[in-house]
Amino acid sequence: MMVTRTRIVAGLAGLVMAAGTTAGTVAPAAARATGVTPSFDVVALGDSYGSGTGAGDYEPGTEQTCYRSRHSSSAILVEELRRRGTNVRFTNVTCSGATIQDLRQTFKGEPPQLGALRRNTDLVTLNIGGNDIGFAGYGNTCVQADCTGAPTTAILDRIPALKRPLSGLLTEIRRRSPRAQIVMTGYGRAVTRGQNATGVRLDPICDAGVLSAEERLAGARVSSTLDATLSRTAQAARARGVDVRFVSPHRSAATLHPEFAGHSLCESTAPFYRGFDALAPGQEGGVAVLHLNRQGHAALAALIQRKVPILAAL
Repeated sequence: MMVTRTRIVAGLAGLVMAAGTTAGTVAPAAARATGVTPSFDVVALGDSYGSGTGAGDYEPGTEQTCYRSRHSSSAILVEELRRRGTNVRFTNVTCSGATIQDLRQTFKGEPPQLGALRRNTDLVTLNIGGNDIGFAGYGNTCVQADCTGAPTTAILDRIPALKRPLSGLLTEIRRRSPRAQIVMTGYGRAVTRGQNATGVRLDPICDAGVLSAEERLAGARVSSTLDATLSRTAQAARARGVDVRFVSPHRSAATLHPEFAGHSLCESTAPFYRGFDALAPGQEGGVAVLHLNRQGHAALAALIQRKVPILAAL
């Protein structure tokens, strides 16, 4: 049966994601019912939070550059599609350290990420914006010195300027891949806003001499403001006809979605972010600190499946 909406099985929850108007594309669920192998084209764009830096098991040749993990949220979604019988063409060009402008140009010796987009791309995953405001550098300041006061004020002042280039990026993605559903993800909250949990073994980054209570509150304010700005930009783009959905671990400035609640660093349950464990011999090093780990990316994939509203039961 031929349809005018492409449907994507969105994995762990046993759901199907409709991903834009297509011509002559067989929906995975319908295709399986008729014995036809369904197909889907997925492109992953973005920075270290998109590439899965910190999640381990990196694609050969990217271990010291882009850090593209086979356990990133986009890779997890693709593997679930394949497990359910969908023929997925997956192009992952994410790269640690990338800014919005870097998606348009050669970066770390690799071609522009936007060049991976095709007219028949069905789904684009995107995580971007943190490097444009110096988010990683701010995190390093919090860990190595004191990020309260002027450093926090400075990064908060840079966040509003993200709206214009990000809006232009979303428009350009739509132009290059007009039928694609864009799923843009946020950064979440790496460290609890509260005190250390007691009675459990915590990462050394939780020491009060590393991250003070004031620094945790400041960092939480920065991360929630960043995600809120990304969300508003996506909403504005959607109002202009760009098929984009924003998914963040943040439910509000002060709370997280159930998939992430209780899993920031220094809480009582298993953390979904890397701490100083990333500095151990044989690990990635500082590039992975405060990034999602393998469990965190699995939780993000589950959240994407639950939150993207263009869903239908199999």
